[in-house]
Amino acid sequence: MSIANLVLENTIHQPISAPRPAEPISAPRIRAIPDGPEARGFVLYVGLDEAKAIEAGTDLGSLVKALRELTSTIAPQAETYAAVAFAPRGSGGRDVDVVRLALQDPAALARQRQEEEVDEFEPRSPGVVIDLSRKRVQLEDAVAPLTYLEFELLQFLVLREGRTISRKELIESIWSGCEQEAPNERTIDVHIRRLRSKLGGYEDIVITVRGIGYRFDRHADVSVRFASTPSPDF
Repeated sequence: MSIANLVLENTIHQPISAPRPAEPISAPRIRAIPDGPEARGFVLYVGLDEAKAIEAGTDLGSLVKALRELTSTIAPQAETYAAVAFAPRGSGGRDVDVVRLALQDPAALARQRQEEEVDEFEPRSPGVVIDLSRKRVQLEDAVAPLTYLEFELLQFLVLREGRTISRKELIESIWSGCEQEAPNERTIDVHIRRLRSKLGGYEDIVITVRGIGYRFDRHADVSVRFASTPSPDF
């Protein structure tokens, strides 16, 4: 037998192995938390007082229960703990910001300290500063001489930025429980006109929505400082 026949015979009788399937390429793992310490959970701050919860057809206890049930459905191994944030009645600012401060959120506390340092050491920038904690409006280098009711009107609009407030809602909210006689809707226009006149060149931060009411319109040179403590006027 020649060498060529031997090679051919060995080749014919050599079992042919099936090609190995390609190993699947694993997708890179995406981490929501940077590398380093291990994430053990998260905190969800919910800004909602009892009155708004009732208006939405629920209450805080039911909302907590629903969130816990949802968590246990998605991740049965998860452990939950709920804490209710208490703040002084009349605390200004967004509900979620008040909650974060009440629960000692580090980021919220750091921001508050930074704002206090800026207020104490840095000169005021041109524009208007609506300070809800001190209940005053700074116009350039002067304080606007607003009356109590004028500031309450402005504050009510500021805390509902982006929403047009009807004259009826202003009357029912601001004059509720007030010793003064509640005005009619025409009188509200007079109060708003006086408020605007004291805002000087920034009168257009309170705009009229024809046929509906009024809205706070924030400009680039308008800043709002929210309160984390109860106003002395309450």
